[in-house]
Amino acid sequence: MFKKILIANRGEIACRIIKTCRLMGIHTVAVYSDADQSALHVQMADEAVHIGSSAAAQSYLVIENLIDACKKTGAEAVHPGYGFLSENDQFCQRLEQENIIFIGPPVGAIQAMGDKITSKQIAAKAGVSTIPGFDGILQDADEAVEKAAEIGYPVMLKATAGGGGKGMRIARNEEECRQGFERAAGEAKSSFGDDRILIEKFIEKPRHIEIQIIADSHGNTVYLGERECSLQRRHQKVIEEAPSPFLDEPTRKSMGEQAVMLAKAVNYSSAGTVECIVDQQRNFYFLEMNTRLQVEHPVTEMVTGLDLVELMIRVAAGEKLPLTQQDIQRNGWAVECRVYAEDPVRDFLPSTGRLTSYQPPQEESSRVRVDTGVYEGGEISMFYDPMIAKLITWGKDRKTAIAAMQEALDEYVIRGVQHNINFLAALTGHPGFASGDISTGFIEEEFPDGFDDTRVEVDDPLLPVVVAGIVHRLFMDRAAHISGQLAGHERRVQDTWVVIIDDNHYPLQVKPFQGAWSYLVECNNQQFQIKTDWNFCQHLFRGNINGRNFCFTILRDGISYQLCRHGLCTQAMVVTPSTAELYRIMPRKKRADLSKYLLAPMPGLLVKLSAREGQEVKAGDELAIIEAMKMENVLRAPMDGVVDKIVAEQGASLTVDQVILEFA
Repeated sequence: MFKKILIANRGEIACRIIKTCRLMGIHTVAVYSDADQSALHVQMADEAVHIGSSAAAQSYLVIENLIDACKKTGAEAVHPGYGFLSENDQFCQRLEQENIIFIGPPVGAIQAMGDKITSKQIAAKAGVSTIPGFDGILQDADEAVEKAAEIGYPVMLKATAGGGGKGMRIARNEEECRQGFERAAGEAKSSFGDDRILIEKFIEKPRHIEIQIIADSHGNTVYLGERECSLQRRHQKVIEEAPSPFLDEPTRKSMGEQAVMLAKAVNYSSAGTVECIVDQQRNFYFLEMNTRLQVEHPVTEMVTGLDLVELMIRVAAGEKLPLTQQDIQRNGWAVECRVYAEDPVRDFLPSTGRLTSYQPPQEESSRVRVDTGVYEGGEISMFYDPMIAKLITWGKDRKTAIAAMQEALDEYVIRGVQHNINFLAALTGHPGFASGDISTGFIEEEFPDGFDDTRVEVDDPLLPVVVAGIVHRLFMDRAAHISGQLAGHERRVQDTWVVIIDDNHYPLQVKPFQGAWSYLVECNNQQFQIKTDWNFCQHLFRGNINGRNFCFTILRDGISYQLCRHGLCTQAMVVTPSTAELYRIMPRKKRADLSKYLLAPMPGLLVKLSAREGQEVKAGDELAIIEAMKMENVLRAPMDGVVDKIVAEQGASLTVDQVILEFA
């Protein structure tokens, strides 16, 4: 077995690998860029080596720097995690030349499966179901339009070396096909250094279901069941689960057996994933094979009890798999949510900054798991993927696993950057998700106008009102107690208050009830008995309301409180009745008119300025492209108009809300 392993990655996956290495008694080496000098994976590893400046292209993607780090530390093997160089055949070859073991598949398997056209040909030859499409590389947008017409719209344009939703576009007509080709090629060039694009038929209302396999170098290959990955946004997975609520046993068995056939066809060893598109009749088609560990691998681990990282290490060390297909047993259900630094309310724009507060839910070995690479006080950088963590929950069945996820999301506190916790909570509480009736288009269909965390439907809309009232009463009780100490007597706190939410007024009474930490709230002719041990400055309000336990994240700002639970975020102001009457007649401050400006919605690089001064533009016309966190974001004209002045220069690094151009 290896004595020392270098992890050629960062963030949560590097931390995840370190944990398994510790259990195996293996010494670990972390690598880091300038931006990651104080990162969690650097702190956790036994050793750490600096490999370059902040941009991945000058650090984590520089093969020679990683080779040098191995030589300096005496690392015998390298685990690549996922992303970066995890599927780079040149990296594997260089490691082989230096007699350093790559903890992953052989170079030949990576090369065969790394190109979507070649992999599709191999899959078809091996007897695996494949999607109809053009068997070649598109030369330009004209050829893309030509082949799309032959295949029939809608079509999918995607980078041959792509992954993670990058370099992918759906086209439903000629115009979308031309634009999609240009966008996909540009994004692929930026992300992978390879702008080759292929085209194939797009399956309507598909499910994205993948099979996890593990193979050794002695000819043994097994499949570990499937993962449902259909909840996606812009082809990026958001929530995954194992098993799939859609598959029946015959389809599950057939998909697993075909995945093994494909692995054997390329002499595969290590962990790998065969991704498939599944239509509404449970017909499945090979999509691609990921020759690495997947982001969503924890759900498979939770239901099988296996450690995939450990198996990868043992296989790389030459050991035989310690199990056969008959040994694979599925126990219960697991769900994974990807927690990102992004703002769902502002079209999921990435967010950067310092984590002023970071409090994940309490981990429980068999029920709640948090894979993260951040800590309170750490920074979310603009240079890398915006993932904060992966939250995984387990239950004896799907309903129990989802309930555990909803509870864990309610207990997740992130401050300092925008995040998608409320969006994830709204998704897991959606009736469509609960029924399992989902597809890769679910999010776009259910949230066509975007996500608004103040409009999420919940079972009892009065709960935030009640909690705001009780929290304010607790603050007033403390203020009276302190004032009483100073004056030699206690001041009585009034019982009657008004909670104001979106100009809606909710009169209520809050009275002490049956001993310490107990209150009775009367609102809208309803009574709420509350018991809570909540204390000041705690991020979470936990309480028992009418016999049920509830948890809200809470943030106080003067007499205003932000309360979030189950995806609903409520801004509540608590005042006296007389103040509430005055508030009704107060003039409302008008928002500044920013319609004359095109503002940068996120920090990033202005890679393209499509507009010029004096140009007439129509609503929807492309004006600029900003690259942030490895994704290209197209900014379009919000209305018809004329470009009066270009303010920012192409190639400039922009901050949030920086003016790019002005309209006349």
